[in-house]
Amino acid sequence: MTAEVQATIARWREEEAAVRSRLKPSGVTTLDDVRQYTGLDFLKALLDGALPAPLMGETLDFVPIHAEPGRAVLQCTPSTRHYNPFGSVHGGLAATMLDTALAWAVHSMLPQGRGSTTLELKVNYLRALTSDTGPVRVEANVVNVGRQVGVAEGRVVDAAGKIYAYGSTTCLVYALT
Repeated sequence: MTAEVQATIARWREEEAAVRSRLKPSGVTTLDDVRQYTGLDFLKALLDGALPAPLMGETLDFVPIHAEPGRAVLQCTPSTRHYNPFGSVHGGLAATMLDTALAWAVHSMLPQGRGSTTLELKVNYLRALTSDTGPVRVEANVVNVGRQVGVAEGRVVDAAGKIYAYGSTTCLVYALT
Protein backbone atom coordinates (compact mmCIF):
# COMPACT_ATOMS: atom_id res chain seq x y z
CA MET A 1 0.00 0.00 0.00
CA THR A 2 1.45 3.34 -1.02
CA ALA A 3 1.92 6.27 1.33
CA GLU A 4 -0.70 8.18 -0.66
CA VAL A 5 -3.31 5.44 -0.14
CA GLN A 6 -2.45 5.23 3.57
CA ALA A 7 -2.90 9.00 3.86
CA THR A 8 -6.27 8.81 2.09
CA ILE A 9 -7.43 6.03 4.44
CA ALA A 10 -6.33 8.07 7.46
CA ARG A 11 -8.17 11.15 6.15
CA TRP A 12 -11.30 9.12 5.40
CA ARG A 13 -11.29 7.59 8.90
CA GLU A 14 -10.90 11.07 10.46
CA GLU A 15 -13.79 12.43 8.38
CA GLU A 16 -15.95 9.44 9.34
CA ALA A 17 -15.16 9.88 13.05
CA ALA A 18 -16.01 13.59 12.85
CA VAL A 19 -19.37 12.88 11.18
CA ARG A 20 -20.21 10.04 13.58
CA SER A 21 -19.54 12.37 16.52
CA ARG A 22 -22.20 14.78 15.22
CA LEU A 23 -24.85 12.27 14.14
CA LYS A 24 -27.99 11.97 16.21
CA PRO A 25 -29.00 8.40 17.11
CA SER A 26 -30.71 6.56 14.26
CA GLY A 27 -34.43 6.98 13.91
CA VAL A 28 -37.27 8.03 11.68
CA THR A 29 -37.86 11.60 10.54
CA THR A 30 -41.48 12.66 10.28
CA LEU A 31 -42.96 13.93 7.05
CA ASP A 32 -43.67 17.23 8.81
CA ASP A 33 -39.95 17.53 9.57
CA VAL A 34 -39.00 16.75 5.96
CA ARG A 35 -41.40 19.41 4.63
CA GLN A 36 -39.62 22.15 6.59
CA TYR A 37 -36.40 21.92 4.58
CA THR A 38 -35.07 22.20 1.07
CA GLY A 39 -33.51 18.89 0.03
CA LEU A 40 -29.97 20.08 0.72
CA ASP A 41 -30.89 21.67 4.06
CA PHE A 42 -32.56 18.40 5.11
CA LEU A 43 -29.42 16.40 4.32
CA LYS A 44 -27.24 18.93 6.15
CA ALA A 45 -29.57 18.70 9.17
CA LEU A 46 -29.04 14.93 9.18
CA LEU A 47 -25.27 15.36 8.91
CA ASP A 48 -25.23 17.99 11.67
CA GLY A 49 -27.28 15.86 14.08
CA ALA A 50 -30.41 18.03 14.06
CA LEU A 51 -32.43 15.09 12.71
CA PRO A 52 -32.13 11.34 13.38
CA ALA A 53 -29.47 9.47 11.41
CA PRO A 54 -30.80 7.02 8.80
CA LEU A 55 -31.64 3.60 10.26
CA MET A 56 -30.26 1.76 7.22
CA GLY A 57 -26.85 3.27 7.90
CA GLU A 58 -26.94 1.72 11.35
CA THR A 59 -28.14 -1.61 9.99
CA LEU A 60 -25.31 -1.90 7.45
CA ASP A 61 -22.77 0.27 9.32
CA PHE A 62 -22.31 2.94 6.67
CA VAL A 63 -22.22 6.64 7.35
CA PRO A 64 -23.08 9.71 5.27
CA ILE A 65 -19.97 11.83 4.86
CA HIS A 66 -20.94 14.79 2.72
CA ALA A 67 -23.78 16.44 0.81
CA GLU A 68 -23.66 19.45 -1.48
CA PRO A 69 -25.83 20.50 -4.43
CA GLY A 70 -25.93 17.54 -6.80
CA ARG A 71 -23.43 15.40 -4.87
CA ALA A 72 -23.43 12.98 -1.94
CA VAL A 73 -20.77 10.75 -0.36
CA LEU A 74 -21.24 7.74 1.93
CA GLN A 75 -18.56 5.56 3.55
CA CYS A 76 -18.33 2.02 4.89
CA THR A 77 -15.61 -0.41 5.86
CA PRO A 78 -16.76 -3.84 4.67
CA SER A 79 -16.35 -6.63 7.21
CA THR A 80 -17.31 -10.27 7.57
CA ARG A 81 -20.68 -9.13 8.98
CA HIS A 82 -21.50 -8.10 5.39
CA TYR A 83 -20.51 -11.48 3.88
CA ASN A 84 -22.63 -13.76 1.76
CA PRO A 85 -22.24 -17.56 2.07
CA PHE A 86 -19.59 -17.50 -0.69
CA GLY A 87 -16.92 -15.61 1.26
CA SER A 88 -17.24 -12.08 -0.05
CA VAL A 89 -19.37 -9.05 0.75
CA HIS A 90 -23.00 -9.42 -0.30
CA GLY A 91 -23.82 -7.28 -3.33
CA GLY A 92 -26.68 -5.76 -1.36
CA LEU A 93 -24.21 -3.63 0.61
CA ALA A 94 -22.94 -1.85 -2.51
CA ALA A 95 -26.47 -1.67 -3.94
CA THR A 96 -27.94 -0.17 -0.77
CA MET A 97 -25.11 2.33 -0.41
CA LEU A 98 -25.49 3.32 -4.07
CA ASP A 99 -29.27 3.63 -3.73
CA THR A 100 -28.84 5.86 -0.68
CA ALA A 101 -26.10 8.10 -2.08
CA LEU A 102 -27.80 8.44 -5.47
CA ALA A 103 -31.09 9.38 -3.80
CA TRP A 104 -29.26 11.88 -1.59
CA ALA A 105 -27.64 13.48 -4.65
CA VAL A 106 -31.07 13.90 -6.26
CA HIS A 107 -32.65 15.07 -2.99
CA SER A 108 -29.94 17.72 -2.59
CA MET A 109 -31.35 19.51 -5.63
CA LEU A 110 -34.98 19.65 -4.50
CA PRO A 111 -36.79 22.77 -3.27
CA GLN A 112 -38.75 22.82 -0.04
CA GLY A 113 -41.93 20.73 -0.26
CA ARG A 114 -40.56 18.24 -2.80
CA GLY A 115 -39.39 14.69 -2.21
CA SER A 116 -38.14 11.79 -4.29
CA THR A 117 -38.17 8.02 -4.36
CA THR A 118 -36.25 5.48 -6.40
CA LEU A 119 -38.02 4.28 -9.55
CA GLU A 120 -35.06 2.35 -10.93
CA LEU A 121 -31.65 1.32 -9.65
CA LYS A 122 -29.02 -0.18 -11.93
CA VAL A 123 -25.84 -1.63 -10.43
CA ASN A 124 -22.82 -3.08 -12.22
CA TYR A 125 -20.42 -5.00 -10.00
CA LEU A 126 -16.81 -4.84 -11.18
CA ARG A 127 -14.97 -6.68 -8.40
CA ALA A 128 -15.72 -8.25 -5.03
CA LEU A 129 -15.56 -6.34 -1.78
CA THR A 130 -14.02 -8.24 1.14
CA SER A 131 -13.05 -7.55 4.72
CA ASP A 132 -9.53 -6.81 3.37
CA THR A 133 -10.70 -4.03 1.03
CA GLY A 134 -10.58 -1.32 3.67
CA PRO A 135 -12.89 1.68 3.66
CA VAL A 136 -14.91 2.38 0.53
CA ARG A 137 -16.91 5.38 -0.51
CA VAL A 138 -19.89 5.85 -2.71
CA GLU A 139 -19.56 9.09 -4.63
CA ALA A 140 -22.84 10.05 -6.30
CA ASN A 141 -23.50 12.91 -8.71
CA VAL A 142 -26.65 14.23 -10.32
CA VAL A 143 -27.01 13.91 -14.07
CA ASN A 144 -30.27 15.89 -14.21
CA VAL A 145 -33.15 16.80 -11.92
CA GLY A 146 -36.36 18.05 -13.44
CA ARG A 147 -39.85 18.70 -12.11
CA GLN A 148 -40.82 15.00 -12.05
CA VAL A 149 -37.66 12.95 -12.60
CA GLY A 150 -34.14 12.96 -11.19
CA VAL A 151 -31.22 10.95 -12.56
CA ALA A 152 -27.91 10.35 -10.80
CA GLU A 153 -24.87 8.12 -11.18
CA GLY A 154 -22.25 6.95 -8.73
CA ARG A 155 -19.50 4.51 -7.97
CA VAL A 156 -18.11 2.53 -5.07
CA VAL A 157 -14.36 3.22 -4.78
CA ASP A 158 -11.55 2.39 -2.38
CA ALA A 159 -8.83 4.75 -1.17
CA ALA A 160 -6.66 3.93 -4.18
CA GLY A 161 -9.48 4.92 -6.54
CA LYS A 162 -10.24 1.33 -7.60
CA ILE A 163 -13.90 0.99 -8.66
CA TYR A 164 -15.87 -1.92 -7.17
CA ALA A 165 -19.33 -1.09 -8.47
CA TYR A 166 -21.00 1.51 -10.63
CA GLY A 167 -24.67 2.47 -10.48
CA SER A 168 -27.33 4.81 -11.68
CA THR A 169 -30.83 5.73 -10.58
CA THR A 170 -33.98 7.27 -11.85
CA CYS A 171 -36.02 8.90 -9.10
CA LEU A 172 -39.59 10.13 -9.12
CA VAL A 173 -39.79 13.71 -7.85
CA TYR A 174 -43.09 14.57 -6.15
CA ALA A 175 -44.83 17.03 -3.83
CA LEU A 176 -44.59 16.16 -0.14
CA THR A 177 -48.28 16.19 0.82
